[in-house]
Amino acid sequence: MSVNSNNRRCAGPMKRRTFLELGGSSLLGLGMVDILRQQAIAKAARVSLNDTSVIFVWLPGGPPHMETYDMKPGAPAEYRGELGPIHTNVPGLDVCEMLPQHAKVADKFNLIRSIHHEFADHGGGHKRLMTGRVPATPVGTVNDAPAVSSIVKKMLQKNGNEMPVCVSEVDSSRASIDTFAMGPAYLGASMTPFIVAGDPSAPDFKVQNIGVKSSMEARLDDRIAMLNGIDNFRRDVDKSGSMKAMDSFNRQAVDMLTSEKVRNAFDLSKEPKEIRDRYGWNAYGQRAILGRRLVESGVRFVTMVWEHPYPGKGTPKTAAYNWDSHAVNAHLFKDCDWRLPPYDQAVSALIEDLYQRGLDRKVLLVVTGEFGRTPKINVQRGTQTGVMQPGRDHWPKAMSVLVSGGGMRTGQVIGATNPRGEYPVERRMTPNDLWATVYRHLGVDHEHVLHDLQGRPVAILPFGKPIRELLPTSA
Repeated sequence: MSVNSNNRRCAGPMKRRTFLELGGSSLLGLGMVDILRQQAIAKAARVSLNDTSVIFVWLPGGPPHMETYDMKPGAPAEYRGELGPIHTNVPGLDVCEMLPQHAKVADKFNLIRSIHHEFADHGGGHKRLMTGRVPATPVGTVNDAPAVSSIVKKMLQKNGNEMPVCVSEVDSSRASIDTFAMGPAYLGASMTPFIVAGDPSAPDFKVQNIGVKSSMEARLDDRIAMLNGIDNFRRDVDKSGSMKAMDSFNRQAVDMLTSEKVRNAFDLSKEPKEIRDRYGWNAYGQRAILGRRLVESGVRFVTMVWEHPYPGKGTPKTAAYNWDSHAVNAHLFKDCDWRLPPYDQAVSALIEDLYQRGLDRKVLLVVTGEFGRTPKINVQRGTQTGVMQPGRDHWPKAMSVLVSGGGMRTGQVIGATNPRGEYPVERRMTPNDLWATVYRHLGVDHEHVLHDLQGRPVAILPFGKPIRELLPTSA
């Protein structure tokens, strides 16, 4: 399933083309019965469903499951690779030797090893993961269905809430909602997340459109009064929804400009140095701190895109910009040497911090990419290095997902792949089962019906059900 047979560098999430294989999954869903059960459990645990939130760590390019969370030390060398597993503080739960900090907090997370789908192109994989729907086309990242974050905003937004419902943290060059299939589709532009672009570890990092200087306050008051006094537009004939989106953005902009709560939530300088040191001074670590601050302040869904750990500082010739570790892009194991230490530090620090702060019932952490990597290693000439080197190609038939918090029982391995890491052999699941679990945590009925631009009824998820091993435990 190589997509680089001619030694061409993979163009990444938006441009590579490959094939589509149709598959199926269970059409069962727990619906409102499960929501009611969740409400009872949340009440017993003194956690309101109005106060739950999700941190979604997105690893675009596709992390190698056999170099992270699904090691196969007994497989042939051309499958298992150079890295070996290490034991964690949970017997039977092993991770890659490059993740020693994970090993210390394994009792606080679960690994799902049996999620799979059929879209091997970055675009199709992004749409499949981000929407919970089978996309109309196997390539491209312009959504034909709303991203999960847009649905969450649609279902959970409230008037008068100064904090944005959904926030997405991305590199400066990745601020378009179409880059990672985060578009709202038929829900309209007003349902897009608030984008925070840039590297929070950079000395000059600043969140745009938050805060206002005292010298501007009088002019801002005049501008708000002027906007409130304008009523010459016929919004009722605006069929495109653009005026509604503009109104929404105006309200959000004013709220965020004038709110001390918003300014404080986005202000990383308020974090103690030792905390920032613990997370790591890189894009992964500092985005993780910001994400934790945001859910503490009331944001319901934070997407953190982790591509380059040090954006703007150059990429080693043996590494890729993101997790797309084809042999033409990167030397797989040298890429791991460079990328996995800051990843290990940031993920483990976030998990540790959520539990230490008592946020482990309120916050559900999900870490995944769009697919795994081919179980069998291939060797090709690297575009940057000019030498033959090992890599793995796209592989949606098996992938690993880390989940933590959410009031669930942790320290579990859920599902399994065959001895060569090729496909699930236990607890076969799709991304929809993961999203049904996320919606349940947020108190959203995943069977709720929305309506597209033609007025046709569309269920939030067409299939899938919450993963029973991840149901929250009673208090």
